[in-house]
Amino acid sequence: MRHKSNSLINIVGLSLSIACGILIFTLVNFHLSFDDFHPNKERIYRIVTEIHNQEVSYTPGVPPPFTKAFRNDFTFAEKVARAVNFRGELISVTDGKEIKKFKEENGIVCVEPSFFEIFNFPLVQGDIKHALDEPYTAIITQKIANKYFGTEDAIGKIIRIDNKTDFKITGILKDIPANTDRNQEIYVSDLSMKSLSNFISNDQAWGGINSETHCFVLLKSGITPRDVEKAFPAFMHKYYKPDDLAFVFKVQSLSDIHFNSNYDGYADRKYLWSLSFIGLFLIITACVNFINLSTAHAVSRSKEVGIRKVLGSLRSQLFWQFIAETTLITLFAVILAFMLAELGIPYLNELFKTQLSIHLFRDYKLPLFIFLLFSVVVFLAGSYPGLIISGFQPVLALKGKSSQKASGRFSLRRILVVTQFAISQMLIIGTIVIASQMSYSKNSDLGFSKDGIVMLPVPINDSTGKNRMQSLRNRLAAIPGVEDISFCMQAPASQSNNTTDIIFENRPKDEPWGVNTKDADDQYLTTFGLKLVAGRNFYRSDTIREFIVNETLVKKLNLKSPEEIINKNVRINGKVAPVVGVVKDFYNYSFRTDIAAIAIFSNYTNYQNCAVKINLANTKATLSSIEKIWNDVYPEYVFDSQFLDERIARFYELDDIMLKIIEILAAIAIFIGCLGLYGLVSFMAVQKTKEIGVRKVLGAGIWNILWLFGKEFIFLLIIAFVIAAPLAWWAMHRYLQDFKYQIHIGIDLFLAALLGTFIIAAITVSYRSLKAALANPVKSLRSE
Repeated sequence: MRHKSNSLINIVGLSLSIACGILIFTLVNFHLSFDDFHPNKERIYRIVTEIHNQEVSYTPGVPPPFTKAFRNDFTFAEKVARAVNFRGELISVTDGKEIKKFKEENGIVCVEPSFFEIFNFPLVQGDIKHALDEPYTAIITQKIANKYFGTEDAIGKIIRIDNKTDFKITGILKDIPANTDRNQEIYVSDLSMKSLSNFISNDQAWGGINSETHCFVLLKSGITPRDVEKAFPAFMHKYYKPDDLAFVFKVQSLSDIHFNSNYDGYADRKYLWSLSFIGLFLIITACVNFINLSTAHAVSRSKEVGIRKVLGSLRSQLFWQFIAETTLITLFAVILAFMLAELGIPYLNELFKTQLSIHLFRDYKLPLFIFLLFSVVVFLAGSYPGLIISGFQPVLALKGKSSQKASGRFSLRRILVVTQFAISQMLIIGTIVIASQMSYSKNSDLGFSKDGIVMLPVPINDSTGKNRMQSLRNRLAAIPGVEDISFCMQAPASQSNNTTDIIFENRPKDEPWGVNTKDADDQYLTTFGLKLVAGRNFYRSDTIREFIVNETLVKKLNLKSPEEIINKNVRINGKVAPVVGVVKDFYNYSFRTDIAAIAIFSNYTNYQNCAVKINLANTKATLSSIEKIWNDVYPEYVFDSQFLDERIARFYELDDIMLKIIEILAAIAIFIGCLGLYGLVSFMAVQKTKEIGVRKVLGAGIWNILWLFGKEFIFLLIIAFVIAAPLAWWAMHRYLQDFKYQIHIGIDLFLAALLGTFIIAAITVSYRSLKAALANPVKSLRSE
């Protein structure tokens, strides 16, 4: 209460940093807990595939017959189960005369019954061992049962998948926990696979891999992943010819699935560790404030210490007195931090699309973390000031001669201020680099047009598909705001990519690299603005008769110019046809991967999307007309449209989230640093009251007084920059290694960070020092 401003600065700084620590811990703990509720989690593995061509690529899938062959050929596992995900499926439920339609974004998963003996997903109704023994049976979660059937008993009810196959519900699952990557809520029997996919149901389809076809195993006790991988070479020779040994099967632990980005994991662990380190930096920054302000005010408490020592106090008693003061301030900060964290958790949930909550007594981890954090903060913030202040000599203290050097002004305090500035500058540099890379990724020329293109889903599983597509094209073309229309499997850049082998002309074998295939009609190039560099567009056709390739494919064939490949035959997707055109390279995925060799061809049976280029001048009316026509053509399906630029933005969804978090944490770190800076300048102003008065009487101007305060901080800021710049460069260089196409970290980025820190520090210092500079020198000289 005697030093209100100091206490307020310390409590605010500590509470902000601890609140961030609590939120970061909650998020990190949530992701580290993924799939840890399965009793045999240490023995659960997924078989994944490396594809070794000129470069190594990765997929979480395996060939369709793999699971059956693994079960028959090996005795490594107690249980083996295939699980095949089908995304975005349409589910229809008949309620009297009404047919309810639901578009399930997570789709369905087709599993063998042993899947539920590997994973701990219990039923609340039905027999888990036999619920999927029959074909065309399904298990749904409590949430889905309530969504589809309300309060009615769902057992025995019928759901229809994609308007073609009925499944009978034989079990109700307990709702799937949030901390699992197995997030589908509808499970159907693997015996029904023929109705869902001819390719996956083919026991001879060893040559292709669907990334959604997974094989899970529960290894026997004592069996290691290494034991299994040693057996795979012989397994490969049994099912593949010597020239076809491009696949390498690996064993992936359950704990690695959520984090391994090579196999479509949600987030690399390095993102979580980065957040953890930033949280630690914030706490260090707040502790630096506490230490600086405490040691700065040490001189003013010297007489108190002297009197206590004369009256018999021991140094240890004085030390623990100051630790107790620190404990009290930290306790206030922790209480306030917990309330701030409660306010911040909804924003965190919105950002990460999670349902996190802060419950102090739900499990031991959060209260243990808060207690440890509390203890560390008390130790870091209280021990050094306590040692400094309790170490004053009583005679000198009572005479008021405890030196400023004893209070740490010229040694540790400068080091701490440099530390604080360095942390802030590292965060500022990180924010600038990530923001620049995101801007580069989103705004660079992708080699095709993405603006004003609406992607509409096209059902392709009915006998009238071709006629209905033509009807949709004709009716959409009549809308005033529609400029171009193309039916295709995917846009030029997509998260869903098919790769297959290629044979050029009469070469004896496949090229040692794959080609990315794009099924599309003859309007594809026009709609997406793809540019021909040689040849022509292919003619309208429903089947593969001609190919268009990109420049990268020509280069990989070692041809000197695009013209050389025109009218040459290639074998792609099992079809031999001539190449009639070469398009300028375009990015077919995110900037994290190289541009692939690409082939575009007609094949209407694989058209999953209708790309509609619209005039953005009257977007709302045009979209409304598009939806009405789509619903007329496909009344039994659910309309679901999305702008192409929104789809492409999802490539960098996690990067955008990280950028927002780092921006917020950097702002908090700067704010905490400014609080400490303001406190130090305030103390300096009090200490230099008489000096300022003398200087002004002798003719010093306001700028001279401001320089008196600012020169030391400018010097410390430059030292901090020298320390922060190489560390920030190293961290951001590591971050940018994830991108094949990246920005250059130039000196301008570092100068921008330095200038930003200069401006922020100057405003903070100037505000308080200007007040001291404008004070009446007569009053200043009377103050002592």
